Amino acid sequence: MTASQTSAESHTGDAQTSADPQTTGAAAALAAAEEIVGADRVTRGGPGDNTGLFRQRDTAATVAPRTAEQAQRVVKAFAAAGGEVSLHAYSTGRNWGLGSRESATDNVVALDLSGLDAIRDIDVAAGWAVVEPGVTQGHLAGLLADTERMVNVTVSTAHSSVLGNALDRGVGLRHQRVEDLVGLEVVLPDGELVHVGWWPEGDRKTPVYPHTLGPSLVQLFVQSNLGIVTGATIRLLARPEALRVVRLNYTPENLGPATALLRRWVAQGLASGVPKFYNPTAARGYGSAPGQFLAHVPVDGTAASVAALSAIIADEAVKSGVFTEVSTTDATDPDAQHHEVTSLVERSYLGDPDVSDRVFEQKMGMRADQLDTDLGFLFFLPLLPFTAEAVVTAERLLGQVHAETGILAGGTGNVLGDDLVDLVVAMKFDRADAQAAHRALDRLYELFAEQGFLPYRLDVDHHEWIDRVGGRPSARAFARRLKDSLDPTGVIAPGRYL
Repeated sequence: MTASQTSAESHTGDAQTSADPQTTGAAAALAAAEEIVGADRVTRGGPGDNTGLFRQRDTAATVAPRTAEQAQRVVKAFAAAGGEVSLHAYSTGRNWGLGSRESATDNVVALDLSGLDAIRDIDVAAGWAVVEPGVTQGHLAGLLADTERMVNVTVSTAHSSVLGNALDRGVGLRHQRVEDLVGLEVVLPDGELVHVGWWPEGDRKTPVYPHTLGPSLVQLFVQSNLGIVTGATIRLLARPEALRVVRLNYTPENLGPATALLRRWVAQGLASGVPKFYNPTAARGYGSAPGQFLAHVPVDGTAASVAALSAIIADEAVKSGVFTEVSTTDATDPDAQHHEVTSLVERSYLGDPDVSDRVFEQKMGMRADQLDTDLGFLFFLPLLPFTAEAVVTAERLLGQVHAETGILAGGTGNVLGDDLVDLVVAMKFDRADAQAAHRALDRLYELFAEQGFLPYRLDVDHHEWIDRVGGRPSARAFARRLKDSLDPTGVIAPGRYL
């Protein structure tokens, strides 16, 4: 029996257990945390349910600081405990399908950073904002409304963390969000607060450049447990003057030819941002007819360039005979069948995540605050070569997993360039089917790895895959030497990647 099968069964069959620290150092650290953040901000036990129905870890308590200074003092208190219990930090906790707020290992205290929700500084003209982990994409986007700048939003809820998603290499509608990180404020395992990358310098204006002189340190804290990030400088993007999404539908037998055309448009510079394609299961959330694939091809720039480029794409799409439906006017024509959803999609590409969450709720079937208690939901996130062969193979593998387990998976391809696709495999399931869903997740890892389609993000029950697909052993050994050097007593808990 696999680890994820065991975890699904244990979660659905047993109540959560959380062991209070028994040792003097750990008890003293929790007592100190109560002094620092207030007794009302420390609760015994873990962070609660998770929509993936992963095994709930042994979590002694949850500590919720309000400021970076409080978070730093909490880390110092646990450093004094000498590794008797480790800290597991999360932002708003909406890491759905990968574990939500759950840690990868047992014997932890959760550090809830959602209370660090300040936008400390912002310069629209220069294109940056300093944000804390609890700042949501809806909050930041709201401040930028009607300005020449925008935030690189995702299609998740507007109430998800900008920083938390970027640190796990989430994908926005303009590019991977890690590209938006230009500076980080980090609490190291001994409690020292450091700033790496680019930070505003008061009266002196310097251009935004994340690497500085010497080794580039920002990426050291992405997908790592080398420190706890309490703030970041985020790049704000120039808002396009105009944008249009070309909507294309096609049948399964045309998946290969449609993929080849989409790649050509991207490679030749006709498309902008992150074009997306959806298999029939995922496409239903955007109003497509049963059995139809869907592609959204964004085009942005000046009004004249958008009109010209979208017309070129539409003309080539029609002449190809590959597509059952081609439209460039769904967002502008109030009588169009897909007017509302395409309008919301275009607004998202322009940096508006829709605080009402209409598209999100249409796809998920419920509000964001219901997911962890009412829905079964898992993510699998592999990278594919952007070729017709690879995309067709990936869809075949999803069909194989459905046949083996009965779990139907939606597949959304995020086109990250001429040669790369981030495939978001989403599985919604009845909670009574948790065992089958976790079997399906295990099979996805196995089958896609056999094809060389490796995950770029991991869930809490597959963190051991870092040693199977996380690069050469020498690189993994070097990363662990860094961890041992910075955190010899394990103040910060082992994560999904290190």
